[in-house]
Formats: sequence, structure tokens, C-alpha cells
Amino acid sequence: MARHRGTVVAAVLAVLMVAAGCGGGRPAERLSDVTLVLGDQAGGTRARAEAAKAFEDAPYRVRWANFQGAAALFEAVRSGEVDTAVAGDTPTLQALAGGVPIRPAVATAAAQSSTAIVVPPDSPIRTVADLRGKHIVISSAAGSISQLTVLGALEEAGLKPQDVRITFSLPTDAQAGFRAGHIEAWATFDPYLAIAQDAGARVLRDGTGINGHNGFISVAESSVQDPLKREALADAMRRFARAWQWSDENQAEYQRVYSDLTSLEPQVARNILTRTRQEIRPLSPAVLAELQSTADRFRAAGVIREPIDVAASSVPDLYSGGA
Repeated sequence: MARHRGTVVAAVLAVLMVAAGCGGGRPAERLSDVTLVLGDQAGGTRARAEAAKAFEDAPYRVRWANFQGAAALFEAVRSGEVDTAVAGDTPTLQALAGGVPIRPAVATAAAQSSTAIVVPPDSPIRTVADLRGKHIVISSAAGSISQLTVLGALEEAGLKPQDVRITFSLPTDAQAGFRAGHIEAWATFDPYLAIAQDAGARVLRDGTGINGHNGFISVAESSVQDPLKREALADAMRRFARAWQWSDENQAEYQRVYSDLTSLEPQVARNILTRTRQEIRPLSPAVLAELQSTADRFRAAGVIREPIDVAASSVPDLYSGGA
């Protein structure tokens, strides 16, 4: 009898071990326990993804977290609140230099003209050279793409940063000050730039020929180190690519949805979305070389103090192309 009971127990244990071995189940079953928190700026990425229905059938849960600018978004990465962050090249580099635990994963096409220095319509300031001795408010923080535009424009005009007074402000705060006539010159980015232009702001110099051609979607270091989250993130990158492709092929519909979801006026949405082609690209050697060049330029300007090895900081294997 004892031997019979031992046989039964052994059989039960064997079944349990097999069940445990298969307990991970199929990837979709495991991924159903994962929640990705997708970091966004001014609702642009969420609008694109929802317009394209990119995450409707995702095998994991998705939650969006919206921020005014890249600085606040990257602080959320630092505190472990988000798994991804979409930003321009310079704030991404500033975050890396500042020790934010992020890894660039894919490149997005960036419109160089989506950042600019603007002045009120009746301002006597007509050229960048006229900014000597003037106050420039930059959104949103040191290391932003707006700062790169300012540095490049000043150098082009034969001015040094010391020739102007520079302060930093969150976009919505600067927007209110600009509308009230309290700001002489404002360096900002879309959608705040397009809103200001629609209200009559005059562009002194945009980022064409100064800024890089790429933005980036980065992933949190802790997230990419987690096997399940890494699997979900790789899938999310493909879905992002699908959303960007859809928005490029369906511009009128995307503009409508973007306008509705962000509460932007249709003409403002159109101005933002027609500045450049909508696409996502893998982190090719050429993309990484351009980002490294920008990093070296920022270090030479003293914006960042530590050297950055862009290739070592990235995860190009998370997305190899295709949607």
C-alpha cells in the first residue's frame, strides 16, 4: 500500500512538474501580465497610435503618460514611471549625459523646421543679430532641441551665448508669457511653435541646417533588461512603426484625428504634420553616427560635460525594420 501511495505521489509530482514547465504557456499568455507605460509629449505619439489603431490587439496592456516636454518625461524614466520616451536627439543626449537610465531604440524622422526662435508680430527684432542684449526664453530645459537651435543661430549671426540673456521655461508657462507680451524672443518646438505661428508670431530662424534629422524613441534600462518587457517592447517598436507608416499614408485622416485628440485647431495640426515625412527607422550606423556628431557638438559647446558613446548606449537590436 505504501509503495502504491508512493507511485501515485510520484505520478502527481511528475504532472505538476510538466505543468510548471509549460506554465509559461505561449508568449501571448505571458505577455498578458505585462503593462507598458508609454511616455508621450503633448499627446502627439498617443494620437498617432490611436489613429492607426496600432495597439488595439496588443498581447499586453498599454497605458499612456503625457508630459509637456522632454525634461519632465525623462525624469519620469529616472523614477521608473514610464517604459518608453519619445524625444528629439538633443534632449535624449542630455538625458544620457545626466545619467537617466534610457536606451535609444528607434529613430523617428524629425522636421528641422519644427523648432524655431519666434518674436511677437510687432517686435522691432528683425534678425538674429538683433537679439544682442535681449532675453531669450528657451523651452523646456537645458539640453533641449530648442537650445541647439539658439546656439546654432547665434553662432551663424556672429554672436556668442554671452551676448544674450537665456533662461529656460516649460512650454505652457512660456506660451502664456509670450501671449501676454512679456517675452522678447522664445525658442520652442511643435506643437507650441505652430500655435504661436497661428497667433501671428514671427519666425526669426528655425532649425533648418542646425538641428539633426532624427528624433528617438528610447526605452527604460530596467524595462529592456526584463525578458518579458523586452519582448513587449520589441513588439511595441513594430507597432510604432506601423503607426508612423499609417500616418504618412493617411495624412488627411491622421490630421483630423490628431486635431481631435489634442484639441488643436485643424490648421495648426496640418502645419505640424506636414513639416516632414512620418517614418520610423532602425538605429543604423548612419543614424548612430549623426547622433554621435550631435553629442560631440553639444559637448564642445559645454551643454553636456561628459562624453557619450552613442552606440554603446543604444539597443539597435530591439527593432530591425518593418511593421
